[in-house]
Order: sequence, then structure tokens, then C-alpha cells
Amino acid sequence: MAGSTREPFVFPGLPPWPEQTRLARALRTETVGGLILLVAAGAALVWANSPARDAYAAVRDTGFGIPALGLELSVAHWTADGLLTVFFLVAGIELKRELVAGQLSSVPTAVLPVVAAVCGMAVPAAVYVATVAVGGGSLDGWAVPMATDIAFALAVLAVLNTHLPTALRAFLLTLAVVDDLGAILVIAVFFTGDLKPAALGGACAGLLLFWLLQRLRVRGWWWYAPLGLVVWALTYVGGVHATVAGVAMGLLLRARPDPARGEVRSPGERAEHLLRPFSAGVAVPLFALFAAGVSVAPDVLGEVFTRPEPLGVVLGLVAGKTVGVLGGTFLAARFTRARLDPALAWADVGALAVLAGIGFTVALLIGEASFTDPADTGRVKAAVLVGSLLAAAVAGGLIKRRNVVYRRLWEAEHVDADADGIPDVYQRDTGVPPEDDGAGGPRDR
Repeated sequence: MAGSTREPFVFPGLPPWPEQTRLARALRTETVGGLILLVAAGAALVWANSPARDAYAAVRDTGFGIPALGLELSVAHWTADGLLTVFFLVAGIELKRELVAGQLSSVPTAVLPVVAAVCGMAVPAAVYVATVAVGGGSLDGWAVPMATDIAFALAVLAVLNTHLPTALRAFLLTLAVVDDLGAILVIAVFFTGDLKPAALGGACAGLLLFWLLQRLRVRGWWWYAPLGLVVWALTYVGGVHATVAGVAMGLLLRARPDPARGEVRSPGERAEHLLRPFSAGVAVPLFALFAAGVSVAPDVLGEVFTRPEPLGVVLGLVAGKTVGVLGGTFLAARFTRARLDPALAWADVGALAVLAGIGFTVALLIGEASFTDPADTGRVKAAVLVGSLLAAAVAGGLIKRRNVVYRRLWEAEHVDADADGIPDVYQRDTGVPPEDDGAGGPRDR
């Protein structure tokens, strides 16, 4: 019959070979960073619960900086407001690339991960609100269980020694990218201090200059690094959480190279290549070292399951994330052209949804911003740790049960019968050379 037949697309789809190589590099770095993160979090817990706990608190609360500029912060605040800005800068670069050339670049492929991520943020928040409403607690921590920690999740996969297929890893990464955007929007809107229009105006002017430099194809870190520091400082002094500046600059970096200027890689890709190892291996672990050091005494752990606020965080991470991501994915697949890969089962998406309940880094950051009482903050941080560990344990068991299937899919992905360095699955029935994007132009490399 003549007419337009809209073919369904399979999810999680296997990314093109150039995207797969970039994805593999990013996941490898995040996995190593996640293992360092686990070590840092463990060290923080041991230090904060050892006889040297007073020394831990003294180091964490030591202040330094430039008082005249309003930038005298404690070590803990420098790691949260300073180093994590690099983490969110990389997240902004990832988001920009996904919007320009990744799964978020077209509506058909973007709908499913966006719906899954949005439901994966909304349902945990609703679970928290319902829990504290029943228990008569505070609504202040509603945003704590919303975000997924991709580094922690990948570290869990590395520890399990699983063979999770590339498509599922790519789907998890896309979920985390959208999650990061949602988290930074929540931080920007709901966790601002006393706004100072003059400083914020200066930050906006700095971002405009940043955009103009990109527009004019100006290269050289000596332009962008000082400007970035100025924008960060003005954002912080202006009363907006300083990590917002990182995302803004990441979104302003160009995601496509300019062949006319002899560019092989885009500015965003070059910046990500330089900053991702620092973000994953230094910035996030240092933040964890001074944010995860909470008491795990029996009475504190008991309060995690008896007080409404920490219980809401645990239920939001473990149950809310699972229901939100799995339910959102199912609804998107039911009402769009997306179809689940025949080699996978909905149980695989469910395991990934449980894994998304690991909300360590951003959840700790939002937990610190949500509560002013140190006791409440400590209990919520303990809840984030407990919820993330429970999600990791449940997801690990589910993924291990399916690892035989994943190993078979992983081995099929890596068959290279012609020994040309490119797995055969990326050259099958495409009609497009691996180095081409199918639209007449080279992909970012």
C-alpha cells in the first residue's frame, strides 16, 4: 500500500561506531573514577567514624579563600561549590553533544530517554513527599532522591565484572545526562541564596563573552580559564549555586568541529577530553571525601528507617527510581515507535532502573543544600548512602542473573571477522561508512 509507513526503532539502540568509540572512552574514564569514588567514600566513612573523627571535622571545616570577595569557604564548601563545578561543566558538554549529535538530537530517539528520566525524577520526589506527609516530616528534601550517579553505577558494574551490552550502557548514560540537567535546574531554581543583581549581571555578561569567543572561533585556554573563574565567582557571590555556571559554560561550548578552521575535534570534545579525567578522578572523589563522612552509629542508622525524611530518601532512591524509570520507559515504548531490542527483556530495563537508584554525588550535594540543621543533614546523607547501597545490591543481583545473556550479546558486538579494527556489527546493513554520519559530513572525532 502506498503511503508513509513509519518504521519502529529499536531501543536501546546500538550507537554508530564513532559514537561508540567516544562512549567507550567516556565510560572507561567514569568507571575508573567511580572506583576511586568508592574508595574516597569508604575512606570518609572510616575517618568520620574513627577515633580521629575530630581531625576529620577540623579539616573539613577549615576555611580559606579571599574574604574581601566573599570567597572564604570551608574545605567542604570548596569541594562542593568549586570542584563540582568541573563535574557539571563536563555534564553540560555531554548534554550539548547529546542534543547536537546524540540520542537527544531527534525527537523520535529523544522521547524515550527523556520520558524515562523525567519519570525517574518525578516519582522519587513524589515518594519522598508522600512518605514525609504520612510521617509528619519536612518537605525540604524532596529533590534529594532525584538524581542518578553514573560514576557510582559504572563502578558497581566494574566490581560485578559484568558484560552489560553497549546499548544498555549508552541508555544509562543518556538517562544520567538528562538527570544531571534536571538536578541543575532544581538547584538553580530552588536552592538560591540572597540574590545580588549586580554580581549576577556580571556573570551573565561573562557568559555572553564566552559565547562570543566561541562564535568567533577564538581558541586558547588562556581566554576561557580566567573567564570561567570570573563567571564562577560572580555566580557564587550573586547567590546562585556556583555549579550552575559550569553547566552554562558546558552548553555554550561548540559540539561540532569547524572544518574550515582546520578543526578535527570540537571545542567541547577537546575540553571534555581534558576535564573528564580530572572531574572523575579528582573533583568528585574529593567531594565525596568531605561529604560522605557521616556517622554510621546504630542510632543514626536506626533513624534512617524511623524518621520520615531519611526514610523518604531511601524509598525514593530504591523504589521511586525503579518505578519511575521502568514505568516511564514502558509508557514511552507503548505510545511511541520505540520497541525493545528482541535480545533483551523488560527485566533488563528493570535492572537498569534499579541501578539508576544510585544517587550518590548529586544527592549528597542537594542534601547539603536542603537542610540547615547539621543533624538533619547527617541523617539525610546517611539515607543517601543506605539507599544507594541497597539499589546497588539489588541491581547487582538482577544483572548477575542475566550476565550469561549479556556476555553473549557483548561477544557478538565485538566480533571482527575481517580484522579491520571495527566490529562487524557496526558495518552490517548500514550502507554508510563508519566514519560518516550519514548526512554528508564527518562525525565529531
